[in-house]
Amino acid sequence: MKQEKKAVILLSGGLDSATTLAIARHQGYECFAITFQYGQRHSIEVEAAKRIARSLKTAEHRLIPIDLASFGGSALTDPAMKVPKTGPDPSSIPITYVPVRNLIFLSYALAWAEVLKVFHIFIGANAVDYSGYPDCRPEFFEAFQKTANLAAVAAVEGKGIFQIHTPIIHMTKAEIIKTGLQLGVDYSLTHSCYDPTPQGLACGLCDSCRLRKKGFREAGVPDPTKYVS
Repeated sequence: MKQEKKAVILLSGGLDSATTLAIARHQGYECFAITFQYGQRHSIEVEAAKRIARSLKTAEHRLIPIDLASFGGSALTDPAMKVPKTGPDPSSIPITYVPVRNLIFLSYALAWAEVLKVFHIFIGANAVDYSGYPDCRPEFFEAFQKTANLAAVAAVEGKGIFQIHTPIIHMTKAEIIKTGLQLGVDYSLTHSCYDPTPQGLACGLCDSCRLRKKGFREAGVPDPTKYVS
C-alpha cells in the first residue's frame, strides 16, 4: 500500500522511541527520523538510532548536532557529574534531567517538519514508567502543540495543523515492549543505559536500566541487553 501520510519521528536509540517509530509506521506514516548528538556522555545511543532507523526503514534519518554540554546542568552532559545508581527518588527530579531537552528537540523537529510540509511529529515520551522529567508530561506536549501552531508559517497560513503524537505516554514499560514486539521491533538494536562501559555494556543500575529491566520482566520476555550487573 502506498504511504501518503508523512511524519517526523524523534529517535533517540532507546526502546521507547523505537516503539514509537514502529507505531507510526503501523499507522501508515512514511517516517522521517531525527536524532540529536547533543553532547551526551556517549555516542552509543546515536549508533543505536542508526540501527533502528535502518531496521524500521525510515525514509530519511537526520543526525543533528547540538551543544547542550556547553551549558551542563545534567549528569548526561557534564562528565564531572555522576549518574545516580541507587534507584529513583520520587521526591525529586534526578540529575539526569537535561534542561528542557524535549522542548529543544521538538523545536528542531518542528522546523524540519515545516520544511518537509509534514504536520505530524511523533515523540516516544512516557509519563508512567519514567524518571519524572517535567518535559515528559502530557500537559507539556499539549502546550507545545498550541505553540507550534502559533509559531509556524504553514499553520498560520492555514496549510495544516501540526499535531504532536505521544502514542506511548500512558503505557507501562511492559506494555510498550509488548506493543513493539507485535510490530516487529528488534530490541537488541536499542540502547537505554545512561552510563555504559566503553565496550557498550549497560550498567544495570541507573534509572533507565532499572526501568528497562522492570519492563522486560513484567512483559515476561527476555531482555536482550548485555549488562555489567
